[in-house]
Amino acid sequence: MAQNITTGVNSLVAKANAKVTTISVKDALEFFDKDDHVFIDLRDIREIKRSGKIPGAFSCPRGMLEFWIDPASPYHKEVFNQDKTYVFYCAAGWRSALSAQTAQDMGLGPVCHIGGGFSEWSASENPIETQKSR
Repeated sequence: MAQNITTGVNSLVAKANAKVTTISVKDALEFFDKDDHVFIDLRDIREIKRSGKIPGAFSCPRGMLEFWIDPASPYHKEVFNQDKTYVFYCAAGWRSALSAQTAQDMGLGPVCHIGGGFSEWSASENPIETQKSR
């Protein structure tokens, strides 16, 4: 028997966007190199290797987010234990909207995400860190 999916991804992303702050690439560019902001790249490592990332961003695969945020988790990462603003991004802004909502629901804050994600960042010809530039 086929599954009866009652809530689609578009609805989930729209609900997340209604609960979290979405910033533009232009806004993100204004503080991407500031010490009081942490950029979190949620894309898979293969995506990052293929297209690069925002310079200085911390790579957190979407599937590990909750485990890395929770200080009680054996997988906790100290990057999520700072008094900073967390700026989430993915390729297009869908995973980052869901992630920002999850992080916010867990008590991490302040959080926001980049509307349009890395695709818009890259299309705007902003700085990109690649494997070659390391």
